[in-house]
Amino acid sequence: MNPFKSFSEEIFQVTEENFESVALKMFRYQAEYNEVYKNYVQTLGVKVGNVSSLKEVPFLPISMFKTQKVVTGDWDQEVVFQSSGTTGQVNSKHYVYDVDLYLKNTEKIFEYFYGPLSDFHFLALLPSYLEREGSSLVLMAEYFIKRSGSKKSGFFLNDFESLLAQLKNINDGRKIVLLGVSFALLDLAEELSPNLSGVTVMETGGMKGRKKELVREELHSIYKDKFNIREVHSEYGMTELMSQAYSKGEGMFNTPPWMKVLLRDFNDPFDYHTVKNTGGINIIDLANIHSCAFIETQDIGRRIEGKGFEVIGRFDNSDIRGCNLMVI
Repeated sequence: MNPFKSFSEEIFQVTEENFESVALKMFRYQAEYNEVYKNYVQTLGVKVGNVSSLKEVPFLPISMFKTQKVVTGDWDQEVVFQSSGTTGQVNSKHYVYDVDLYLKNTEKIFEYFYGPLSDFHFLALLPSYLEREGSSLVLMAEYFIKRSGSKKSGFFLNDFESLLAQLKNINDGRKIVLLGVSFALLDLAEELSPNLSGVTVMETGGMKGRKKELVREELHSIYKDKFNIREVHSEYGMTELMSQAYSKGEGMFNTPPWMKVLLRDFNDPFDYHTVKNTGGINIIDLANIHSCAFIETQDIGRRIEGKGFEVIGRFDNSDIRGCNLMVI
């Protein structure tokens, strides 16, 4: 029996109460039919049948996506997402079985936090992503632009003047999201300092070698001052995941019901018990049905009860990544 169909239906019905049972069912399946994950679990000496809680589930190091084809089952991919990186780095690859599932998932997550796509104009400032192939973020932005039904939505690459002209052209009462990579938004802020009050400015990632890395507070302070806005929104996603987390301000991210963040000890990746509120970020993404739902990232996070989590940096030996990262 192939559980892919039942999983794809089940993940969008997940609640806090049944998350663990669904996740454990997916763990058992992927530990059997995902060869890379299966070998990793066996190498650790974990007996799958003895795992009864999420804190006993092994999380696959994200670096595996650089060297291995991490897939559950045997199938032909529709697309391969590839991470961005500086010259000389080995990029991660995420083999995607069902592009429609990815797009449906991104829409459900955005609408979970913000409402229907048709309520928005989407203006995308993603030069580094548009200049390469295999960007999951570009695919998501294209989909949002199309689903918004707005003729005023679109990509602007490095054309700040056209972007600002389009913003002045919008007066129909729809909300506006300016989705931008961090360095492009910083260029816009420093070069033109436009008044973007009333616009949801949403940054998607670090500088990726294009500019000096800044702590989030410093970067967001520049945006707020130059754009005349109260809050900076953020999207946290990565090549290896199907889902995203969103922040509506102060760098505090929240996840959809089918995505969960656990913090691990800095020195012992299998220790969740001594962690208080800061540690390495492990992610369970139940939408990763066809790859691996249990990912040990190289991000460092802090959890604040009742508010969510924030990304405060990366481990020293990890690559600069294309997701939402700042330095400590």
